[in-house]
Amino acid sequence: MTAADDPSPMPHRQDPCRTSDVLGIVGDKWSLLVVRNLSQGPRRFTELKRATTGISQRMLTVTLRSLERDGILTRTVHNVMPPHVSYALTPMGTTLREATAPLLEWSLSNLDGIHAARDAYDSRPETTLPPS
Repeated sequence: MTAADDPSPMPHRQDPCRTSDVLGIVGDKWSLLVVRNLSQGPRRFTELKRATTGISQRMLTVTLRSLERDGILTRTVHNVMPPHVSYALTPMGTTLREATAPLLEWSLSNLDGIHAARDAYDSRPETTLPPS
């Protein structure tokens, strides 16, 4: 029997197309901001909402659930009165934070240049493409 005849599926770690799962996390508009906001330790939902400017309550809930499902963070329900929930990075979430910190720093360093480039692009006269 050759590898081509083997009916068992290929392990996930050997399939390079599976990296799109990770890129979905990294490319998500809110996930990296939530991960960054958890880098200093556990936070409650309201603290994350305040720290993540522009995110709606629903989108924060969806993002937190997705990150929990992916093993990036944990959700802990504290049995106190009134009850509250906190979120914290897992070890894998911490490595994601470390891996993406340079990207977030690059974003902050280049934001003014990106806005200037967009303004320059948007102020150009519209050109039409020649017929093909």
